[in-house]
Amino acid sequence: MNLHEYQAKALFRKYGIPVPAGRPASTPEEAVAAAEALGGTVWVVKAQVHAGGRGKAGGVKLARDLEAVRGAAAGMLGTRLATHQTGPEGLPIEKVYVESGSEIAREIYLSLTLNREKGRIALIASSAGGMEIEEVAAKTPEQILTTTVHPAAGLQPFQARQLAFGLGLTGEQIKEFQHIALALYRLYQEQDASLLEINPLIVTRSGALLALDAKLNIDANAVFRHPDRGGAARPQPGTTRWSGAPASTNSITSRSTVTSPA
Repeated sequence: MNLHEYQAKALFRKYGIPVPAGRPASTPEEAVAAAEALGGTVWVVKAQVHAGGRGKAGGVKLARDLEAVRGAAAGMLGTRLATHQTGPEGLPIEKVYVESGSEIAREIYLSLTLNREKGRIALIASSAGGMEIEEVAAKTPEQILTTTVHPAAGLQPFQARQLAFGLGLTGEQIKEFQHIALALYRLYQEQDASLLEINPLIVTRSGALLALDAKLNIDANAVFRHPDRGGAARPQPGTTRWSGAPASTNSITSRSTVTSPA
C-alpha cells in the first residue's frame, strides 16, 4: 500500500525527521492559498503520484510568485503524469503538494528496506543523491553504502555514524544524520513499512539536513493495525503497488559496500 509524499512527510514530522514546510492542494486556488500560508518567495509544486521520476516528467515545478504557483498547479491537476515507472498511460494527478523552497548544497540518498537474501532490514545510503539508485548501483556501485540491522538489536547509533562518516558528513551533520536514521528505523518498524526512501536528503547551504522527498510503502497486511490511518494508504487509480520501489533491491544491497554488517 502506498502513501503520497505529503502523507509520508506528515509521518516524518511526527517522528521528528526534518522536512520543508508544505501543504497539499486539490485546486489551483488551494495551491495559491497554501503558498500564501507558507510565506516566502520561492515554492515548489509537486504532483502527487505513486511514481519516481516526477521531476524529469514535468511533475515538479519551481515557482517564484503566486501566479506561477497557480499556473503550475493548474497545469498538473486533472492531467496524467507519465514517467519511466508508470508506462505511457501515466497516472492521474488528483493533488499537488506546495512546499517552501530549499537552498541545496548537497544531495544524499537514504533508504530502509528488507534485504530478502539476508532476511534483515538494510539501511542504504549514497552520496549520489537525486539520481535513480538502480543507475548508481549499475554504474558506480562504490558510491553505495549499506549496513544491515540485527533484528534483536535494532539499528545502532554507531551504524548510523559509520554511514555518516562514509558520506563525508562532519560535525553536527553526523549527529543530525544519526537522529534521522534512527527515527526512520523507528518509523519503519512501528508503521509496518516495507520500503522507505528519501531521495534526496539534502544538506542545505546553512549545513542542516532536510528530507526533500519522502516515499513510503507499507505492508497491506498490516493496515488493520493502524485504524487512525483511515484512507491515507490506498492504491492510486491505475496502480497496485508503489511504482517508486526499486525493481531489484536485493541486487542493490548485495553490490553495496557493507560498512557494518549486523
